[in-house]
Amino acid sequence: MKIRINEKTAVIRKDQTLGDVAHHHKPDADLLIRNGFPAPGETVIEDGDELFLIRRGEIPTKDELEGLMTARHTPGVHAVLKRSTVGIAGVGGLGSAVAVALARVGVGRLIIADFDIVEPSNLNRQQYFIDQIGRHKVDALAENLHRINPYVTVDTHCILLAADNIPALFSPCRIVVEAFDRADMKAMLVNRVLETLPRSTVVAASGMAGFGSNNDIVTRRITERLYLVGDGVSEACPGNGLMAPRVGIAASHQANQVVRILLGAEQ
Repeated sequence: MKIRINEKTAVIRKDQTLGDVAHHHKPDADLLIRNGFPAPGETVIEDGDELFLIRRGEIPTKDELEGLMTARHTPGVHAVLKRSTVGIAGVGGLGSAVAVALARVGVGRLIIADFDIVEPSNLNRQQYFIDQIGRHKVDALAENLHRINPYVTVDTHCILLAADNIPALFSPCRIVVEAFDRADMKAMLVNRVLETLPRSTVVAASGMAGFGSNNDIVTRRITERLYLVGDGVSEACPGNGLMAPRVGIAASHQANQVVRILLGAEQ
């Protein structure tokens, strides 16, 4: 029978088990994956199976990692995502969580921009760690993304985004995620991308403060090239701050909308 082991074609005898194959091809493997899912050693291998034999703590090669992701996503989906470029304007509570989701799903290139540093108050909702306090957010986030997916390309820009630098910075991006706190910055980013980058779509956000209903966070298509996530009313203010759960819901809406657009689900 012909199968694939860690992205290489192999021929094995009929009725061999996953454990038999692992013992022969990678004896130190303690994580056995068949067709994208962990399986016990006694699993009988079938013709055409895709196996990954991994030793815990070992970083898979790029081909091995892509093979694992392909098995989860289906080949067509992963092929589209890995050649896509997405921009993220602001990497605080929304932007850092969107970046993590897109790195995990296999988007090939992320362009992230923010001039801020990690502060202690950020840790209540942003994708940073206590030992990263004081570092520029884009640098800390790039480090975290590469721990998740070492093969994602992360272009970091530690700058204050403005009308004059947005077009050049995000010109390679099929989609730009707006992830600012201030309303004036949100409007500036959205308007500038829509005006100057005719091939780019914006996924923006408004209204996710506090601990209101999960189901009030929605994704709406405002125009052909603009989507808006949030409840539209929950503004951060004293007694109604930004908290990880609801910000995370909104960020996941944004990330999922990015994936939908990249895969043509909005056609």
